Amino acid sequence: MFRITRYMQELHDPQPVGPRRDPPGPVVIWNLIRRCNLTCKHCYSISADKDFPGELSTQQVYGVMDDLKAFHVPVLILSGGEPLLRPDIFEISKRAKAMGFYVGLSTNGTLIDESNIAAIAEVGYDYVGISIDGLRDTHDRFRRRIGAFDESMRGIRLCREAGIKVGMRFTLTQDNAHELPALLQIMEAEQVDKFYLSHLNYAGRGNKNRKDDVVHLLTRQAMDLLFDTCWADVEAGRQREFVTGNNDADGVYLLQWIAQRFPERLAHMRQVLANWGGNSSGVNIANIDNLGNVHPDTFWWHYNLGNVKQRRFSEIWPDISDPLMAGLKQRPRPVEGRCGQCGYLDVCNGNTRVRAHQLTNNFWAEDPACYLSDEEIGVSGYGERLKVTPYSRQTKSA
Repeated sequence: MFRITRYMQELHDPQPVGPRRDPPGPVVIWNLIRRCNLTCKHCYSISADKDFPGELSTQQVYGVMDDLKAFHVPVLILSGGEPLLRPDIFEISKRAKAMGFYVGLSTNGTLIDESNIAAIAEVGYDYVGISIDGLRDTHDRFRRRIGAFDESMRGIRLCREAGIKVGMRFTLTQDNAHELPALLQIMEAEQVDKFYLSHLNYAGRGNKNRKDDVVHLLTRQAMDLLFDTCWADVEAGRQREFVTGNNDADGVYLLQWIAQRFPERLAHMRQVLANWGGNSSGVNIANIDNLGNVHPDTFWWHYNLGNVKQRRFSEIWPDISDPLMAGLKQRPRPVEGRCGQCGYLDVCNGNTRVRAHQLTNNFWAEDPACYLSDEEIGVSGYGERLKVTPYSRQTKSA
């Protein structure tokens, strides 16, 4: 995850840069249930509205939570499917909070209504993220259900009114990129705390729709808009939060933005972003699916590292006998092509490996979704991936 607001705040008020520090354990995104009331076009778990056999029982979940706590996992993001369809979701969530985890809930929001908002508020979630994929017609088409947009917006409003930190989660594609400005206006009007932009990853149902992935120029335009919006917030002293996920080239592109605006702070921010270090799948980001299989992140469901029913997470995660995990934990990673020659490998860390694997069956091939030109990343001999000029204000037309 690339926390734009954090780095804009650092740009606005620079602080001495200390050594790089990794968290004590990985953030665990936990798909507690695969069942979902929707069949979204870009779903990575390929969920459906039916029960899936073999999912962890409540007691098995509790046992895994005990192990995660002992392994110093700081954050649990409870997801699905649709996690609110799991009958014990509130009991699990309350136990996680009582154990001292930061607990987030990732939901499509359609099931949040007046009948359960009090129970959701009682849990004390640190954050509730609700997926919004565009304006009403676009969202309903992505979610394959008429009325889904209005139901999800109702969930956002109820969370906000209950004092819960709530955010909009937006997956960028060629079909909805033009609606990003309007969504940011909705964020403003609805007083939403956080906006998360996810770049489309090649996994699950999203992999089947790879041809719809946003072109590189649209990605740049979307990032320009987020950077400009976030910077205006920071200058105004506002507390909204902007983050992106699934394309760590965003950190390198921010340096391009800074070079045009604040060249005197470029060296400082280069060091700050090198400390961030880019992609952390298999290191600081982990996934447990509904059956208990462990993956390097949520987009590696086709690649199992082990199962928490047979082996503790704390034993699976540090095991580098697996070739993928050995490479992911290596720094620098053994990436190839443009990624291997990139002058910003310490910032991006080779980006999202699952895209390269889906396209080439090679863990370490260059990431096809890097939207920086060869000139911008200091490589030659690979051909221009994107014919663009360096960042300019004229490109901001998402």
